[in-house]
Amino acid sequence: MYTLETVPTPCYVVDEQKIKQNLEILAKVEKESGCHILLAQKAFSMFALYPLIGSYISGTTASGLYEARLGREEMGKENHVFAPAYKASDMKELTEICDHIIFNSLSQYEMHGDDCRSANVSVGLRINPQCSTQERHAIYDPCAPGSRLGVTRDMLQEYVNGKMQAQPVRYKSGEDVQSELFATGNIEGLHFHTLCEQNSDALVTTFTAFEEKWGDILHKVKWLNMGGGHHITREDYDREMLVALISRIRQQYGVEVYLEPGEAVALDAGYLVTEVMDKVRNDMEILILDASAACHMPDVLEMPYRPPLRGGYQPGEMAYTYRLSSMTCLAGDVIGDYSFKREIKTGDRLVFEDMAIYSMVKNNTFNGMPLPGIALLKENGDVQMIRTFGYEDFKMRLS
Repeated sequence: MYTLETVPTPCYVVDEQKIKQNLEILAKVEKESGCHILLAQKAFSMFALYPLIGSYISGTTASGLYEARLGREEMGKENHVFAPAYKASDMKELTEICDHIIFNSLSQYEMHGDDCRSANVSVGLRINPQCSTQERHAIYDPCAPGSRLGVTRDMLQEYVNGKMQAQPVRYKSGEDVQSELFATGNIEGLHFHTLCEQNSDALVTTFTAFEEKWGDILHKVKWLNMGGGHHITREDYDREMLVALISRIRQQYGVEVYLEPGEAVALDAGYLVTEVMDKVRNDMEILILDASAACHMPDVLEMPYRPPLRGGYQPGEMAYTYRLSSMTCLAGDVIGDYSFKREIKTGDRLVFEDMAIYSMVKNNTFNGMPLPGIALLKENGDVQMIRTFGYEDFKMRLS
């Protein structure tokens, strides 16, 4: 066993106690609202914890075949998948391991719907409610102009019109087309996912817009999936509002309701432990770490995002200010500027917080940087190494 002071660096360390605290909150929401909560594996895929996670919530959701396989193999509960498009070669396996398959377009449904029907898989259609609630991070906004994600009501009308023109004897009205399209065995559910790290008021706003455009169709289907981006386990999250909304939807429309949080499962439940390798000076003091923003915490550069640092403060707030950077050759591989109460020396360890989500799932080996190990901080304080990586893990991704 290790501690945070002895674990090999760099290393992701997931806090078992904090994971359980998050899961207890999610399980309570499930119980009070009657919804199904699924782990969005795109945010957190530490499958060593899937048995624990599965003892609290309903299952997993995937963004493609490999995540769907992981969810089925390691948790084995409800298993859902959404992707903007599916390869025909993947559909046979997906229909064998998934309970719900959600299509991004009506053309994808036409292409693969028969496979799903033959396998008794429940089919869903992703909707674009055309309601943006994000004030920043447009890269994560599926309702932005020109978005490729989801079907608008106008797109559905175009599909209906095309069916009526192609088969006027069979379809006398648009209602005939819709009734057949959203019938048992055809499209049985609707899905939207528009939030990013948001509170329940944003979900209420989004559902109101969705309901205005799609409420008549919601009466025809069996389930509604409201996607992810719900920061349910955040301290200031209004869970009472969420439970009230879900309860109203279930009562008014008679549908099962699904949520797919990823971050909420592991929010504030992980660390990235790194060692200071060197100090250089160029107008300011710069620390060279064995962890990298580009390789080990890509959201720092993509969002951008300033990760919390244990014992670290805003630059200039304390006596010693440093720029934290990495061992890669990328000039912009900078984590950020932080100040400390004490001088930081070569060989010291720094612990970044909230590093369980979108870290392990997005890391890479640019420059031949080693992948961080993965460890679990047990409730008794011991750190258990779950997996380490080496040269072969770098080489196997190349040819």
